[in-house]
Amino acid sequence: MTAFDPSCRRCARLVECREASARRYPGYHAAPVPAFGDPAPAWLIVGLAPGLHGANRTGRPFTGDHAGVLLYETLHALGVASSRVSEHRDDGLRLSGVRITNAVKCLPPANKPTPAEARACNDFLVAELAALSPRVVVALGRIAHDAVLDAAGVARSACRFAHGAEHAVTPSRDGVAPFRLVDSYHCSRYNTQTRRLTPEMFREVLERARSLAVAAATAVR
Repeated sequence: MTAFDPSCRRCARLVECREASARRYPGYHAAPVPAFGDPAPAWLIVGLAPGLHGANRTGRPFTGDHAGVLLYETLHALGVASSRVSEHRDDGLRLSGVRITNAVKCLPPANKPTPAEARACNDFLVAELAALSPRVVVALGRIAHDAVLDAAGVARSACRFAHGAEHAVTPSRDGVAPFRLVDSYHCSRYNTQTRRLTPEMFREVLERARSLAVAAATAVR
């Protein structure tokens, strides 16, 4: 297990991509993006990777581009975000009970990390799961879903991705506690504009995840 490394250079293609963005857009974060939210969350949201003008610019997951609009609006509606808009790292936004991270921490070309890059970054997600022990994990999209299963040491064939699907995950990885995996389509511009994912669909999944997390926390008291 490897803790988040803000200067990671494991993937040559991703390093070149983020450094190219820094040359083209001075002032961008243009580095691996750390997780954001409650330091002891009951539930963890896992996205894909930083967007060029989103987290790669601001240094906070799902902040600064279209992908984060629905996410933070929904979290605010559920009462776990202090604001409905995430603008930048120093805007004072706080999350309660939930934390947000990405399967791949660096900006990938065309928003598409390769399987090898996802594997190279998976140690960081393993470390997050082990350190946080979330009771519920929400995977936004198939790549995040697969990354969560890889981090837990569970065969991908054991839990098939589908929007709204729920899976009881018993990790084989030392130090990673059992959790409930809840799947959602990614809140990308493409998915929301084509109505593959509607605000109602997304809220239903996140509300379910929050309810499962609250129920699990209550059960162990």
